[in-house]
Amino acid sequence: MAGHSKWANIKHRKAAQDAKRAKVWTRIIKEITIAARDGGGDPESNPSLRLAIQNGKGANMPKDTIERAIKKGVGGEGANLEPVTYEGYGPNGIAIVVEAMTDNINRTVANVRSIFTKSGGSLGTNGSLSFIFEQKGIFTLSRQSIEGQDADEVEMHLIDGGAEDIESNDESVIVTTGFEDFGSMQKKLEEMGVEASSAEVQRIPNNTTALDVEAAQKVLATIEKFEEDDDVTNVYHNLELTDDLLNALNA
Repeated sequence: MAGHSKWANIKHRKAAQDAKRAKVWTRIIKEITIAARDGGGDPESNPSLRLAIQNGKGANMPKDTIERAIKKGVGGEGANLEPVTYEGYGPNGIAIVVEAMTDNINRTVANVRSIFTKSGGSLGTNGSLSFIFEQKGIFTLSRQSIEGQDADEVEMHLIDGGAEDIESNDESVIVTTGFEDFGSMQKKLEEMGVEASSAEVQRIPNNTTALDVEAAQKVLATIEKFEEDDDVTNVYHNLELTDDLLNALNA
């Protein structure tokens, strides 16, 4: 029985990872399609498309999938897609921002409002959470991409490109920039000959709220509901991921 339970757990985790990867690919495919629709199918003359393709490669998206998404955009198949943002409060007053890409705003807003309401929260007006979140550029560089380069020189180049914060671990370097320096960092990395594994604008909370584990898990369950919606591309929140919460999630 123990072996069976372990295998069931492994299968469950693999299914969850596969689902997460599929969700990431869906989001990037939409980004590629819209970038190609708005700026043409040549990444050399279309920075937005070049960035979206770069993110696709970073997510191990097959070349054929990327090329199909470009053709869709150039062919006009993404004509009805448009980005929308929703802001509100989830359980226990946790601030949540939901970004979506949709061809039917009525459907999307109805789904988002329903999730907020069923969780005991409420959908607010756009801009109501602007004091809580700040848009930042987040660049992930693999260790391999900067291998052989002097660490101090790399850091100086990144600071010159607008880096506000540089975090390192065994596998990657995470660079944070101000929203206004996103393009400058892209240009700097190109000058350095470094291709980021991912580069995107994220909403970073200026402050976070800590809850007990049970209350925090309810918030995470709500966030998961948003992420399961096909139209939703990103979900941001100001829940503090305390050690107790992380231990409970990893148990």
